[in-house]
Amino acid sequence: MISFFQKLGLGLKKTSDKISEGLKDIVTKRTLDDDLLQELEDLLISSDIGVKASAQIIKNFGTLKFDKQISQTEIKQALAQELESLLKPLEAHIQFENTKPYVILMVGVNGAGKTTTIGKLASKFKAQGKQVSIIAADTFRAAAVEQLEIWAKRSDVRLFKGAPNCDSAGLCYDGINAAIKAGDDIVFIDTAGRLQNKTGLMDELKKVVKVIKKVCEQAPHLTLLTIDATNGQNAISQVEIFKQIVDVNGLVVTKLDGSAKGGVLAAIAKECPTNVYYIGVGEQIDDLDIFKADEYAQTLVGLTD
Repeated sequence: MISFFQKLGLGLKKTSDKISEGLKDIVTKRTLDDDLLQELEDLLISSDIGVKASAQIIKNFGTLKFDKQISQTEIKQALAQELESLLKPLEAHIQFENTKPYVILMVGVNGAGKTTTIGKLASKFKAQGKQVSIIAADTFRAAAVEQLEIWAKRSDVRLFKGAPNCDSAGLCYDGINAAIKAGDDIVFIDTAGRLQNKTGLMDELKKVVKVIKKVCEQAPHLTLLTIDATNGQNAISQVEIFKQIVDVNGLVVTKLDGSAKGGVLAAIAKECPTNVYYIGVGEQIDDLDIFKADEYAQTLVGLTD
């Protein structure tokens, strides 16, 4: 059976191939001089690592002072080390402690994979022996509710839903009370992601959070933003926008298997540092796993088989 690490390698192949091919073109029989550093910086930027993160990496490279011909492998190893240092502070793990129910508010634009991520995480936690429920609070998108119903049945978790177009905040109020009564360990709340009307979305999410706190003062205990890796640098603006709306304290990065923009996590680390809890490389239940900076960095630059 293929491991998640291998899946990550396949998922990031477009980005790692781009970096490897670029290095092959610019490194051959050269010393690490200013011209090479400039070409390397351009390559990193084109791989969606971002201007600021790329500049920091190149600045650190400049201190290495290679005074001999440098190989592609040596560059990759140094790159991976720099990327790991940049990404390591983003590593995060959910600590449930003794909080019950532990309320996880899921936010993100439509199409980012938020609803599928909820299903995958609910299934993972159920398999760990947790009692899980999901509140389908994206009440204006019937497809989201239907999708959650499929995941809920597949994972044997309870889904709390209301009538189409019902008030999402009111649904959350009733759903959390039902979760408390049922003795649930974890409650996921799916929310709308219509960024076209930022003001409306802001008001709706703020109302949801206000109502949640009426039932559970410390909730939501975790607010996870799902971002689509194929959006590249646009993902950074999504992080910034949602942080203005709610207290986003973690990310789930999806669709890395369809992107040549895997470097965007480095850009986020430099420009809008936010904990990364999970990364996704496909549609199957085991295609989502915790984020590990060392594996990610090595895979991104093509050091893994």
